Amino acid sequence: MKKIVNIAVPTSCLVAVVLSVTALNKSTAATPEQPAVTVAAATPGQPVDLTYAADKALPSVVYIKNTQNSKVQTVEYNDPFEDFFSDPFGGFFGRGQGNGNGSRRRQVQTPKRTAAGSGVIITSDGYIVTNNHVVDGADELTVTLNDNKEYSARIIGADATTDLALIKIDAKQLPAIVIANSDNVKIGEWVLAVGNPLGLNNTVTAGIVSAKARTMGQGVQSMIQTDAAINQGNSGGALVNTRGELIGINAMIYSQTGSNIGYGFAIPTTIMNKVVDDLKKYGHVQRAMIGIKGSDVNAYVDSEKEKGKEVDLGTMEGIYIAEVLEDGAAADAGLKEGDVITHIDDQKIKSFGELQNVIAQKRPGDKITVTYLRNKSKKTATLTLKNEQGNTKVVKNADIDVLGGQFRPVSDAKKEHLNIGYGLEVIKLSAGKLKEAGIPNGFIIQRINDQPMKTLEDLQEVVKEASTSKEQVLYIQGFDSTGKKRYFAVSLEND
Repeated sequence: MKKIVNIAVPTSCLVAVVLSVTALNKSTAATPEQPAVTVAAATPGQPVDLTYAADKALPSVVYIKNTQNSKVQTVEYNDPFEDFFSDPFGGFFGRGQGNGNGSRRRQVQTPKRTAAGSGVIITSDGYIVTNNHVVDGADELTVTLNDNKEYSARIIGADATTDLALIKIDAKQLPAIVIANSDNVKIGEWVLAVGNPLGLNNTVTAGIVSAKARTMGQGVQSMIQTDAAINQGNSGGALVNTRGELIGINAMIYSQTGSNIGYGFAIPTTIMNKVVDDLKKYGHVQRAMIGIKGSDVNAYVDSEKEKGKEVDLGTMEGIYIAEVLEDGAAADAGLKEGDVITHIDDQKIKSFGELQNVIAQKRPGDKITVTYLRNKSKKTATLTLKNEQGNTKVVKNADIDVLGGQFRPVSDAKKEHLNIGYGLEVIKLSAGKLKEAGIPNGFIIQRINDQPMKTLEDLQEVVKEASTSKEQVLYIQGFDSTGKKRYFAVSLEND
């Protein structure tokens, strides 16, 4: 198979040196002020008139300016002369502070930076959905409406994993877009991308839905693919159908050049709706986990053929289970390695993207019925989905977010293996203090600041205490995945 090297590019527009961020939005159905309008389909073989869709969608799409103020930051640099000419005056003559190994620190003034992107008005009282990367790091957010009115905005909630964010402006009677069910979108259907690409405000481009449930990167893995032209600045804008209804939030392009070459991707409204609801209710996305690792059946069969093995699973569609995670929903229901998931709640599942789309709409504690094949025999099981901590509790925003990790109490099997009675396992790392300190994924935290870590509440309490102390440091001790005892010092201070 021919290998094509491309890059996934967030579609926010950079002005000067810019970081862009995304925000989460809340879904709305058709309202009395905005009843759903039926538009006659074009006659086969005839052009599609998209003027109605453009007229309906343009007033609901806004321009978002992200301003990051100038800041003083501490940076590290290497001084090759430190070992030869040490400074006994501790940096009095401007050479900064060193640590004796050639690495030194100094303070620098960062320039003021701005970034631009798009957003979609989802309620008439000022809630707007955009991408997380459009609003990330903002000191100020300015929203400009289609009629050029400007408002200051505040972030209600954001989620880096789905690259969605929800922001709010203080305004009334805004032209909220009608939100459609993205599950009803068909491949080949005409769509419009609406946004502010390359600084060109209020721009509409047309194309078709090229694919659905497309897997892209580590975040949302069930995206709508379109050939409607999407460029930097389209991030957070609307992908709409021929009725001008929202079916997705434009998020990225797939390109060798950083500009549109016919592959754009949007986050479906089915995922957006759930994320926005979670942010409003809990301040945190409630992620349901099925508890498996695997691949599309056809990909697994092809990989086995490359090894010279012939495989007959009884189907070429579905999800091949390569691993069942300990204490997960699938393990509890009796699923095993080698099983093939074919349906969830009677909905056919052909690929991992389709599986993700279904699970992304669920919350921990929800039950699903899974149909699967074991040795080509059809079976069913009821699964109770769990959160990333391995239980069904609601996860709320807490001070531990600054750590950039997901945690759960260590399993009984690992307790026995490490000969310990308690601990918290780092099950997922993202940008944050733990990653900065070099703590690895799978690390078992036993004690922080000499306090035993048995529950998430223990972790929340010690982080809260440390963040209000003078030192603002977490002294962490525990075990890595090999059983080696390790120690880390994690600073909670922001540079």
